[in-house]
Amino acid sequence: MDTRFTGVIPPVVTPFTPDGLVDFDSLDRVVDHLLEGGVDGLFVLGSTGEVAYLTNAERQEITRRVVTRVAGRVPVLAGAIDSTARRAQQQAVALSQLGVDAIVAACPFYALNDQSEIADHFRMIKSVIGEMPLFAYDVPVRLNGVKLGLPLLMTLAKEGVIAGVKDSSGNDVAFRRLVAANEAAGHPLALLTGHECVVDGMLLLGGDGVVPGYANVNPRPYADLMAAARAGQWSRAREIQDAICAEFEMVFLPVGRSGDAAGVGAFKTAMAELGVIATNTMAPPVQALTGQTKEAIVNLMRECGMVQ
Repeated sequence: MDTRFTGVIPPVVTPFTPDGLVDFDSLDRVVDHLLEGGVDGLFVLGSTGEVAYLTNAERQEITRRVVTRVAGRVPVLAGAIDSTARRAQQQAVALSQLGVDAIVAACPFYALNDQSEIADHFRMIKSVIGEMPLFAYDVPVRLNGVKLGLPLLMTLAKEGVIAGVKDSSGNDVAFRRLVAANEAAGHPLALLTGHECVVDGMLLLGGDGVVPGYANVNPRPYADLMAAARAGQWSRAREIQDAICAEFEMVFLPVGRSGDAAGVGAFKTAMAELGVIATNTMAPPVQALTGQTKEAIVNLMRECGMVQ
């Protein structure tokens, strides 16, 4: 396992100006906020970064800006997320030339590939990035409901195609089975959970780290949780996790909105209230949270002692 890619590796939010352009000044503050919070790496161009809404040019500009701001202090992973293998190859090549440390790729979407074809999808991406590590992003909710199977992942691990898995499936039984299979194979993969409200449990069963979207709002508790887990202080880890979950309730306050507007929208609303980003603007056409929903999020932040 490549130990560089363990610990707390948040998926970086993409801030926007009110007219829908990438807000690079706010992006710098997001990077600083995360690094000051003690994270172990950064993941740009993930779901929390609204990658699906970004143009190819925006993806490259965002990656270049984050790599420059990080300046080698922690590893930077970048998402080459696209609908088919050849398109993902193009993304991966472009991003790999910008100084990132690893590429993250999901399985195809819209295209209806089977597990054998999905395996070749990852092999094709790996073939164009050489020695750069490749992570498999398992997120069925965004990928035609397709779950990356255990045999598929372990085959790719044994071939040296993938260096790790970012598991956002929400299937904790499958994650536990993956941890066991990975251990039996000599632990070739860095296994990162995206299930940010049960991080303590996922670390206890043998996960190597977490990719928590909520860390964009409050990174330090995740760093503290990781430290407690590494020290075997599981009661302390649970206490920290419970406090995180109390704050995370903000994502359930928006009602009748899309998943992106509710989840990432709540994060951005809180980040704007904290002064990390200038506005809570979402990628067009998604509308930012306003009115009573925004007020409810701020009130929750007050109750949790995050703001006055």
